[in-house]
Amino acid sequence: MQAIHFQIRITCISLLLYTCPFSANSQGCPPNIDFETGTFNGWTCYIGSSEAVNSANVINLYPSGGAVYNRHTMFTANTGEGVDPYGGFPVNCPNGSAHSVRLGNNVAGTEAEGISYEFTIPANQDIYSLIYHYAVVFQDPNHLEFQQPRLEIEITNVTDNKLIYCSSFTFIPYGSLLPGFFESPNPGGETPVWCKDWSAVSVNLDGNAGKKIRLFFKTADCTFRRHFGYAYIDINSECSSEFVGATYCKDDTAVNLTAPYGYQDYTWYDSTFSKILGHEQTISFYPPPPPGTRYAVTVVPYNGYGCNDTLFATLVDSLRIKANAGTDQLSCNKKPVTIGTISQPGLVYSWHPSIGLSDPEISNPLAGPGITTPYILTTRHDGGGCVSTDTVVVRASIIDSALHLRGSAAYCSDTGDSSILSVAATKGIEWFSDNISVAQLNQTSYRVTHTGSYHATLQNEDGCSIATRRQPIIIDDPIAGINYPVQYAVIEKPLNLEARPIGTTVLWNPGISLNSRTSYQPVFNGSADQLYTIKLKSKAGCVTVDTQLVKTIEKVEIYVPTAFTPNGDGLNDLLHPLLLGIKELRYFQIFNRLGQQIFEAKSAKQGWNGVFKGIPQSSQVVVWVVEGVGVDNMIYKKRGTTALLR
Repeated sequence: MQAIHFQIRITCISLLLYTCPFSANSQGCPPNIDFETGTFNGWTCYIGSSEAVNSANVINLYPSGGAVYNRHTMFTANTGEGVDPYGGFPVNCPNGSAHSVRLGNNVAGTEAEGISYEFTIPANQDIYSLIYHYAVVFQDPNHLEFQQPRLEIEITNVTDNKLIYCSSFTFIPYGSLLPGFFESPNPGGETPVWCKDWSAVSVNLDGNAGKKIRLFFKTADCTFRRHFGYAYIDINSECSSEFVGATYCKDDTAVNLTAPYGYQDYTWYDSTFSKILGHEQTISFYPPPPPGTRYAVTVVPYNGYGCNDTLFATLVDSLRIKANAGTDQLSCNKKPVTIGTISQPGLVYSWHPSIGLSDPEISNPLAGPGITTPYILTTRHDGGGCVSTDTVVVRASIIDSALHLRGSAAYCSDTGDSSILSVAATKGIEWFSDNISVAQLNQTSYRVTHTGSYHATLQNEDGCSIATRRQPIIIDDPIAGINYPVQYAVIEKPLNLEARPIGTTVLWNPGISLNSRTSYQPVFNGSADQLYTIKLKSKAGCVTVDTQLVKTIEKVEIYVPTAFTPNGDGLNDLLHPLLLGIKELRYFQIFNRLGQQIFEAKSAKQGWNGVFKGIPQSSQVVVWVVEGVGVDNMIYKKRGTTALLR
């Protein structure tokens, strides 16, 4: 098998292959060789691993008994799979193939995958060929050749045990860059990615009548477990040397012959090869030549990927076309449904009316009408003849999904307000709170009693379903007001006040000596005592009123009682400092007569209860030390004694 090398250092590999049908009917192809049943029937799936052995790459595969999730993946046209993330080209055949296969994935780990198909060429068919298309995407690993991720394609004459070299390749990202490559604009990282758009390889099997042929596609990650390789694969639905347009309609005004997609060069000839007729993929004749006229086209693959081939077409005016608009469809709430069938090369499509269609000029548009609509499909040959029509009905089923709110979306539970949600009557109604069913089935209204996000799902007699919009509801319970501890401010010195962090708005009243009435942390700067009410309002409207008394003093002071009685009577049970104009208590420490520290606090709210290591202390005199930061930003220290009385 020949190897194709690239001069780029590669980190990862991804590959894309497929072939496309070029006529309405397969010509002598084995069943499902083109995946058109949407299954792997007839194909053998493999999984395994890749490794480097004695400076050679070895792909070890074994039959997997069927498709393996995320390693043999079937894609279907017109289902929105989109494009390859690296190369930007579609993952499905752009020339009408209904199905493509992804072999492998973009997760590295020395994984290897394969699929193979064996068939026997009919004994009486000595002229036989098929075509596959490919596109490749390479990231950039700096590995040796035998360590690279890769795609291997083997086309083998099993009967004679001969490899068909012109159609068999090993793709390795190493060597000199071939024509047709471009750098991906979406590498997914800092590593560059190189891509090659669709190209074709013809497999000339002339002279192999009665022989068994095997197609084998393999992908493998790099041997370092770091870089991946994957492929999209499809086989042409034609197995002959004829091509699109060879059969035309008696009433055609033109004949358009189209050679297979993806070759680098095309050259058209008359039957004697004495005259060159053109160099495009498609050649047109006005008016159509007489039936029996024969043309040839030589196709040249991209450099290094296949052998030159010559395809022939003998014109026959026996084409018959039958339009197929598909089966009648149900569209729920204008959700698009597919009508028609997969397009066939050489045919022209037109739908009427066009309203509600994604594209009225393709074979299988998406239809989402607002009312039940019969759509008429007109199909004709691209030469203008064989006009045929068919009709499909798309029944529109619309559910009124409006969600109505009576009452308030946010309220306090003590106001007597409420929130009632309602929908139009339909067959099935289910209510949800924060995506959890509240088991209120088939009720057109629902009374909300708890905060949450509410919606309903609705179902009608046609089996259509839809979810309403979501309605957030906030129901708050009122919070009782409290009196804050007295704050002491040095006259004409700023003091930071703080309201409880509840509600969404705050209002201090009066606003005397405050820098802001609507701040949760206003600054007091005054010369007289002031009592404030603090109105805290929640988003739902619940109001809480707290109070804060600010007393003014002439200077910063720290007071500690000279005695306390921790006897549990609720009076003078704790020893703690009284801070006047102190905004931060750094520490309050207490020592016994032996100099042993028996208590420490860093908040004036904390106090000593006369217990040390779980043992109530006897009557004695203790020493305390306190340090804090005043509202004037000065450091204040004080020490003294207090009597513990039992």
